[in-house]
Amino acid sequence: MATLEGKTLFVTGGSRGIGLAIALRAAGDGANIVIAAKTAEPHAKLPGTIYTAAREIEAAGGKALPIVCDIRDDSAVEAAVEQAAEHFGGIDICVNNASAIALRGTAKTKMRHFDLMHQVNARGTFLVSRTCIPWLEKAQNPHILTLAPPLNMLEKWFAPHVAYSMAKFGMSMCVLGMAGEFRDQGIAVNALWPRTTIATAAVNMLGGDELMRHSRKPGIMADAAYAILTRPSREFSGNFCIDDDVLEAEGITDLDAYAVDPAAQPAPDFFVEPRNG
Repeated sequence: MATLEGKTLFVTGGSRGIGLAIALRAAGDGANIVIAAKTAEPHAKLPGTIYTAAREIEAAGGKALPIVCDIRDDSAVEAAVEQAAEHFGGIDICVNNASAIALRGTAKTKMRHFDLMHQVNARGTFLVSRTCIPWLEKAQNPHILTLAPPLNMLEKWFAPHVAYSMAKFGMSMCVLGMAGEFRDQGIAVNALWPRTTIATAAVNMLGGDELMRHSRKPGIMADAAYAILTRPSREFSGNFCIDDDVLEAEGITDLDAYAVDPAAQPAPDFFVEPRNG
């Protein structure tokens, strides 16, 4: 049976939410987790720091290396990857989880918010992936997993928030291009996106308790990510995966355990149609 035991995962933005859930799922196998994120001190509105995440990872059975890292900073990313590889002896998996969001129309989008989203989402994904490649080339079963939507280039996904959609699809285009570029080297490059909203601090800020009630827990993304990352890298690359589709392929069709409120209809996420749509 495939396992992540002894594998080293470099996870961006993994101090909370989906990134932390993916890290904890891997930690259960005894994986090494590098938490590369900005939050070193407690945030007034957001839970968790890289250090609280590290403690959770170690309690779950993994080994953790918390690194303060702003993925907009080239030198910071290069130093973090070098430190991670030196500490654990290499890098097997890169998880591009870090993302910035500002759901505003064009006239209300300040250019500093436009720049932030593109620097973190598209540029950050490119930079972190690029910096990890030399280590992934040396790994057995190397993977890059990016939390990005399928490339559904429809007006309705762009019109409400052009800048954000551009930035997220920039991440998706990294997946599309890099999957082809690194296929011969055996490095898998895939995307993962949720069918529904996920109960994270970001979703809570966007829709409050009501949207949280209609969301699924981060564990669904963690279990889907685990399924992808344990597949043979030379056989599974260039895919834009949706969490429930991945789980169905693994034989998991009852998703009630992932629901915050099983009685509430799941709220669809951006960029993907409802399962019965």
